[in-house]
Amino acid sequence: MASFTLPPIHDNPDGGWGPSSSNIPEQFKFKDIPYAPYSKSDKLGRFADWNDPTGDNRQVAVGLPSTRDARGAGRSRRDGAQAFGSGTASAFAYFHVEDESSFSLVDNKAAPPRRGGFTRGRALGRGAGSFVPRGAARGARGGFNNRGGAQRGGRKGWRDWEKTNRTRESSVAISSQWKMMEEIEFHRLAKLKLEVDEPENIDTYGRVFAYDKSYDRITTKTERPLQLVDRIKYNTTTSDDPVIQQLVSKSVANIYTTDAILSVLMCAPRSVYPWDIVILREGNNLYFDKRDGGPFDTVTVNENASDPPQDPAPPNPNNPAEKTAVPEPPSINSATSLSLEATYINQNFGFQSVQENITADFSHPNPFYGPEETEPLASCGYRYRVFDLGITEDEDVKICVRTEVDAFIPGAGNVQEGHGLVTIRALNEFDPRAQGAGGAPDWRSKLDSQRGAVVATEMKNNSCKLAKWTVQSVLAGAELMKIGYISRGNPKDNTRHVILSTASMRPTDFAAQLNVSLANGWGIVRTITDLCMKMPEGKYVLIKDPNKSVIRLYAVPMTAFTTEDEDGEAFEGDEPESAA
Repeated sequence: MASFTLPPIHDNPDGGWGPSSSNIPEQFKFKDIPYAPYSKSDKLGRFADWNDPTGDNRQVAVGLPSTRDARGAGRSRRDGAQAFGSGTASAFAYFHVEDESSFSLVDNKAAPPRRGGFTRGRALGRGAGSFVPRGAARGARGGFNNRGGAQRGGRKGWRDWEKTNRTRESSVAISSQWKMMEEIEFHRLAKLKLEVDEPENIDTYGRVFAYDKSYDRITTKTERPLQLVDRIKYNTTTSDDPVIQQLVSKSVANIYTTDAILSVLMCAPRSVYPWDIVILREGNNLYFDKRDGGPFDTVTVNENASDPPQDPAPPNPNNPAEKTAVPEPPSINSATSLSLEATYINQNFGFQSVQENITADFSHPNPFYGPEETEPLASCGYRYRVFDLGITEDEDVKICVRTEVDAFIPGAGNVQEGHGLVTIRALNEFDPRAQGAGGAPDWRSKLDSQRGAVVATEMKNNSCKLAKWTVQSVLAGAELMKIGYISRGNPKDNTRHVILSTASMRPTDFAAQLNVSLANGWGIVRTITDLCMKMPEGKYVLIKDPNKSVIRLYAVPMTAFTTEDEDGEAFEGDEPESAA
């Protein structure tokens, strides 16, 4: 039979609890255990942590913080102040280093309070005591009504989070043959400043019609339909402008561009959507050009909204089902469709709101209208102006800009001297409840009674677009800006539109309201100019990153953008890659 031997018992002659301090067995002596002071408010740990998944149970000393207590020491205090001795986790950290990666605990944190609650029926007028989650009040985005359905105007669909996180594509494909020369963040551009004097008027071309003042009296109750007016208006790039070619031969400046291109550069820190500017350096001259079919030929919509309109995601080439699926037709409220709609509205509103029987001619006829053209010209005047960007009197840095005006005010003075010139633009409303509307109020109900709220919303959602329009008007020397408010006749139909109102403002005053700094814009232009002048002769492209507040300058071959492929994004021999 197995025998049992009673272990020796060490009595405490002092009569206290436990063995005497002078007679402790060797295996029970507390060696190499650091002492950690503690506060009376600290919790005592367990004798053995039975939650240890390793089964090691190495915390055997009474009073040592358990694994959970050691990690969370000092974090449970509401005021965040640690009591004396509460930060003891570091003293016992070496007990857990070996199996830290395999250690896990069931989350025992208190559950967050339930969002929402029981609300009186007056909130939605549906009966008292109905359960309404917080955020489902009338007009709140993304809420649910008490019928259980998604509220109108909210985000619908379980994958809608991808829309706001979806990355945009670059406006031009980045070729492997291109070399990045410089990268500038927007916050650096926003600190630049350069004061520029009044420009010198070189010459004027074209013919403008009188603005029809009856459009200033339109209200939501006397709306007018937007008509399709067939007129020709040219949007020629800098290098193809015959007038600029003549001015280059006269050396009137060393930088040449148009107001549309220059306004994008001056308002670059406000831009969200991608864009690109082609820069050509020949000798001491710089030419800022645009690509045909690029972002300069269309108007953006709600670019600066918190949730701007989105284009459908392209099919995933790695997914066979998406690769072979027939693409759905684009929504009328997608970013591309809205951009085309806004461009159509801007052109036709400018054509419609003038009186063609009252005209004013500039010094020369339209330089782009050839003798073989038979269709009527739109109202448009070109003013070629030179701005001096030199910091000192001896510095010769001048930029020649082709600016445009759309109409004139009869009786305001001589048009050729710049009196009474007007630029005409249009803001468009699509569907206030659609994704990308940016919380815009309904124009038909608010435009007459609460115009300030409508203007404030547009200034927020279209900050970049309005800033560019204002800068173009200032560059052209226009005395007035006319901005039409045009909405769809039916939110589901993007082919019929009505004019609800027209606003009139002075460009310099409107620039102050938008917080547009022309000095900052000129500082940006001078910085990019100096950067390009330091580069060797050749062709460059300045690209706004599609997803970051960064612009990059690339050196490209001279054949770039001359022999374009079918998509118009790259030249032959290129293998486009995604934007950095």
